Amino acid sequence: MATAETQTMVVGIDDSEHSTYALQWTLDHFFANSTVNPPFKLVIVHARPSPSAVIGLAGPGAVEVLPHVDSDLKKIAARLVEEAKEICSRKSVHDAVVEVVEGDARNILCDVVEKHHASILVVGSHGYGAIKRAVLGSVSDYCAHHAHCTVMIVKRPKTKH
Repeated sequence: MATAETQTMVVGIDDSEHSTYALQWTLDHFFANSTVNPPFKLVIVHARPSPSAVIGLAGPGAVEVLPHVDSDLKKIAARLVEEAKEICSRKSVHDAVVEVVEGDARNILCDVVEKHHASILVVGSHGYGAIKRAVLGSVSDYCAHHAHCTVMIVKRPKTKH
């Protein structure tokens, strides 16, 4: 069981293999063989986009679609929570806190770091090039510059062809 003096680690997850890998890597490297006294309190966070952000600036008829998009986003979030709990359970980590917060992942992760006074934030890397990062915006880049803690970006090893 974590003590009051235990530092907090936040791991951001989304619906990608990259974040699943980052969570597994984190559990393997920081929580393996420490079931009695884990080195960190683990907080896993999924930033659920708002339905309007997913739809964007859609034209007429968007209002009718919002409830369906919202329902789908809630189902995805519930699935991600269950997957994260399952991964933790398989790795013998039983006291992780899993949160779902609606909003932009960049802001949510930085806010959760502040809320929990985290000492480290872990995010996966999608491995986008400079152009895609510039167009899509990189959550890891944003967090590296704005989170008030150490940020660890976990990249999957490249597969050899």
